[in-house]
Amino acid sequence: MENAPPPAEELRLIDRELAQLDARRALLLARRGWLLQTIRAAAAAPADPARTARPDAETSPPSAQNVLLTLGGILLAVAAIAFTLVSWGHLGIGGRALVLGAVTVTALATPALLLRRGLVSTAESVAALGLLLTVLDAYALHRVAFPGTHPGTYAAVASGVLAALWAGYGPALGTLRLPVPAAVVAAQFPLPLWALAAGSSLWVTAWATLATAALDVAIALAAKRTDVRVLGILGAVTTGGWSLLTGGRLSVSAHSPSLAVEPALLLLAAAGLALCAAWRAPASAVATAAVAGLASVAGVGGVLRAALPGEWAVPAYLLCAIVLLAAVRTGAPHGVRTGLAYASGAVHAASAIWAAPVVILTLLRPAAVLEDVWSGVPAQDAALWGTVAAPVVAATVAVVLRAAPRLLPALDLPRTTADCAALALAWSAAVAVPTALSLSYAPTLVLQLLTATAALALAVRPPRTAEATGTAGTAEAAATPGASGTPGTPPGAFAGIALACGLASGTSAAVLGLATRPATFAVLGMLVAVNVAAALLGRGLLRAVVACGAVVGTAGLVAAAAAAAGLPAHQVALALLAVPAAAALLGARLGRHPVALPVEATAAVAGLLAIVLAVPHPPTLALVLALAGVIAAGTSVRAERRPVAGYLAAVLFVAATWVRLAASGVEWPEAYTLPVTVPALAVGALRRRRDPQASSWSAYGPGLTATLVPSLFAAWGDTHWLRPLLLGVAALAVTLAGARLRLQAPLVLGGLTLALDTLHELAPYVVQVVDALPRWLPPALAGLLLLAVGATYEQRLRDARRLRDGLGRMR
Repeated sequence: MENAPPPAEELRLIDRELAQLDARRALLLARRGWLLQTIRAAAAAPADPARTARPDAETSPPSAQNVLLTLGGILLAVAAIAFTLVSWGHLGIGGRALVLGAVTVTALATPALLLRRGLVSTAESVAALGLLLTVLDAYALHRVAFPGTHPGTYAAVASGVLAALWAGYGPALGTLRLPVPAAVVAAQFPLPLWALAAGSSLWVTAWATLATAALDVAIALAAKRTDVRVLGILGAVTTGGWSLLTGGRLSVSAHSPSLAVEPALLLLAAAGLALCAAWRAPASAVATAAVAGLASVAGVGGVLRAALPGEWAVPAYLLCAIVLLAAVRTGAPHGVRTGLAYASGAVHAASAIWAAPVVILTLLRPAAVLEDVWSGVPAQDAALWGTVAAPVVAATVAVVLRAAPRLLPALDLPRTTADCAALALAWSAAVAVPTALSLSYAPTLVLQLLTATAALALAVRPPRTAEATGTAGTAEAAATPGASGTPGTPPGAFAGIALACGLASGTSAAVLGLATRPATFAVLGMLVAVNVAAALLGRGLLRAVVACGAVVGTAGLVAAAAAAAGLPAHQVALALLAVPAAAALLGARLGRHPVALPVEATAAVAGLLAIVLAVPHPPTLALVLALAGVIAAGTSVRAERRPVAGYLAAVLFVAATWVRLAASGVEWPEAYTLPVTVPALAVGALRRRRDPQASSWSAYGPGLTATLVPSLFAAWGDTHWLRPLLLGVAALAVTLAGARLRLQAPLVLGGLTLALDTLHELAPYVVQVVDALPRWLPPALAGLLLLAVGATYEQRLRDARRLRDGLGRMR
């Protein structure tokens, strides 16, 4: 049996052991830190040069040595240029040839020796100097041996010779990378410089640059090095692009088919070159083939454009783009077919954009009728340049978009997207016909109505089923939002486009119909009938939109009928209230149907328009507000409309009362505030009865404030005694009622009003008394009051706390 030490002794032993452990831990941590520092220092020490040196150390990334070599090459190049340009004249012909030739040969031969020793960077620097010296040799040779040669011709020959020399010099040495890219750059100049030196025409120069582009394409396709391939591509893009721009400019400016043939041949040659490059380089096939397609369309279309009248130029290019689509059905690689399809699509899109201004002009032209409604048939406008071809272009693009996904499945064009675009373009073609043909008023109006009717009919047509469309139709219907026709879902893309087109045409026709009185009633009546039929046949959101359109048309009919009867504007407002009243009855019949709320909201806008029309005549405005309040109150009977319609009805009734009082010349604020206070207090009492825990501020505060505050301001500015007396009595009654019923809001509001009203009434007498007293008495009384309050501070504090607690217990 072991005898345990006393607790104090055991605690002392434990503390000693812990202190020893802490000391040992600190020693070990210090040793660990020293070891880590030693290992890191050994790793950072430089290695033995004899063991780490490598023969190819110069091929490492750029270092100080490479920087020095580059600077040295630059300085030598500057010295060579200075020698050639400045010191050349101090030597004879033999000395000149000897010095420059010796330096050039030395500079070109030295890299071979340097490469044998593995000094690649040094060899590149010296080779760059040698290439520059060959350029100086060519310049010197022209100055000495061929001074009479045309500078452009000599530069063309010299650049070709240098390109060939550099192209052979680089591979001959094996590993030098600079000479071959330099040869590619030099190869860009011989043919264009030769054409410029010969004084050839612009299209000959374009052929020279196109030939250079062909050379660049061959280099880019055959090169194995990335830098050479990139330079070839850049050269082909630059020279070929310049040839295409030149050919396009010449083609557009040609005034006859014979003049357009030459640029067409140039553009077709460029298209063939681009197509060949696309066929051999799949990585860039799409972009290159697209350029080829655009060039071919520009070339052939330019010839057709020159043979046709000016306004039919766009249809000529569009025809070529349609023919280009046939290439999609060939056996060409996928990238090539895709690029040609993109080129054709770009021409189609540009053609549609070209036709768009005519459509916009047709839709916006009826707005001129709004300046003088019912003033008669507007004057017929002459056809603008290009408007005749606009509907043809839009209809052609629509047909192509409709047929392309079905006839050319290789395009991978979504059928739904194509159908939506085709619908919009077909509608644009129909809308542009009146402007294109300069139709008179009646045919234009009829065509606009027919277009709106057809578009709405397409919007509300039943969705295609699987039995009618097969598997593809089922997949398309599933991919189209709202195609199932489920109530409450948004319309599909096709239906949405059709709806937008129908509404645009209907709006334009409605505005155009305002030119004459019979046309107004005929157009609005037909639009209302069409929208009602579409609402009955439609589904979901589409039904709600056309139903709102029917409400707008009905409001227009009512306003037109009232105006035709000779009623002034403020009486037309009374007639317009029939629209929200009918919508409220229809909404009560529809109940919670999704269409009910949009219809009632649209009708409410018609009610707002009625209020605006009645503003200049206050008595009628009061009547309009009261009737609108009746309609809102009737609507609030329905539970789903009560939260909004109830408050709206109260606001309208109050506004009607205020307008009526203002129109009668009543200036007493109580006449305006009491009609608000009494219902508000009644509503507050009902709320307190249903919810005894409700605060008196939320129940009675708004109603009391509505009357007490304006009356208090009026009483302070009133010189008579009646209003302050009545206000004081009313405030006293409110205060007593609040104290009796233990309600905080009436007690506080009534008490404050009573105090301020009493202060206002007693203020003159207080002023008289203060003036009669000695000047020293008021400060003395104030001092005594402060002393008394200070002496009984604790008691006053307890009284204030009891008052606060008492008010806090009230509601």
